[in-house]
Amino acid sequence: MNWISNVVRPRIRSLLTTKPEVPDNMWIKCPETGQMVFYKDLESNQFVVPGSNFHIRMTADTRLKHLFDDACFEKVTVPVVPTDPLKFRDGRRYVDRLRDARSDTSLEDAVIVGAGKLNGQNVVAAVQDFRFMGGSLGMAAGETIITGMMHAVQLKTPFILFTASGGARMQEGILSLMQMPRTTIAVQKLRDNKLPYIVVLTDPTTGGVTASYAMLGDIHIAEPGALICFAGPRVIQQTIREELPEGFQRAEYLLEHGMLDMVVHRHDLRKTLSKLVNLLTVKVNKSSKSEFDSPKDMVLTSKHIGMQNSKIDHSTNRNLATTSLESTSTIGTSEIALTNGLKDSIFHESGSSSSSVISSISETDKKQD
Repeated sequence: MNWISNVVRPRIRSLLTTKPEVPDNMWIKCPETGQMVFYKDLESNQFVVPGSNFHIRMTADTRLKHLFDDACFEKVTVPVVPTDPLKFRDGRRYVDRLRDARSDTSLEDAVIVGAGKLNGQNVVAAVQDFRFMGGSLGMAAGETIITGMMHAVQLKTPFILFTASGGARMQEGILSLMQMPRTTIAVQKLRDNKLPYIVVLTDPTTGGVTASYAMLGDIHIAEPGALICFAGPRVIQQTIREELPEGFQRAEYLLEHGMLDMVVHRHDLRKTLSKLVNLLTVKVNKSSKSEFDSPKDMVLTSKHIGMQNSKIDHSTNRNLATTSLESTSTIGTSEIALTNGLKDSIFHESGSSSSSVISSISETDKKQD
């Protein structure tokens, strides 16, 4: 009798009254306001919290699906690199950390590259995933980015990079720092082939990534509220022992001070990238080659772009935001802040001025609206 009362009945009762387990991520809390959002609602809204417009970090695979037409893209094969060349160990072995990161994220490393179509235009894009050891830059991540850029050169397509990183990976020491000049050389290869390189800075982009390829783009876009810096605000505040301005090192602050060309809401990002790719490829392809001695000379180098020149006029940088289309709410009037040097390099041989092209885009958007 005791066996029936103590074992059988409780088991029958548990089977009849068991409630389905609730997934851990069914509800997501907004880091800014504390608002609870149903995960599926957040997912359908591109991981933007409806009330606060806070942009929650996206996985690399999800980011690429939102970028390419019909969420279809082909992953670019990346060469294999040594896993742990320094045999590094701190509290744990580096190989153990890598194994756990790969298990948790289903990624080989912090960056993936995909090739596909963006509104019918061929594009190669790379995305850093912050879940994988903070999106840190190591040998594998550097090799992936370089492979993506070289793939864009091979296909003669624009290259788009979404950054999200805490900087260089300390477990790989000097080998991780070597990826900074290596990726810089790959960026120059894009310029040598006159291919657009667009950088989308997401939260957070810091350290050696900011100090290298993240700030070498032809156009720099940021998502609202993204932290973009080399050293973080807490470190700076502790060093100088002064209060920092409100919003320091956030996307809007950097746009105001000339470090960014535009800040674009995630809902408008795909359309903005499509228009920029169209601007930077179609107009360039229509340009005459008579002014150049060889195709190699037709490079959007620093002297054409104006943003990267060591002799750059900083007043031009500060005026980047004022050269944008006059709006912040819709794509048709997003802050496209091309410098005069870049616009002239694109349009000077096509027979049309940059202002007329931008105004025509605005008129097209108004008709679409």
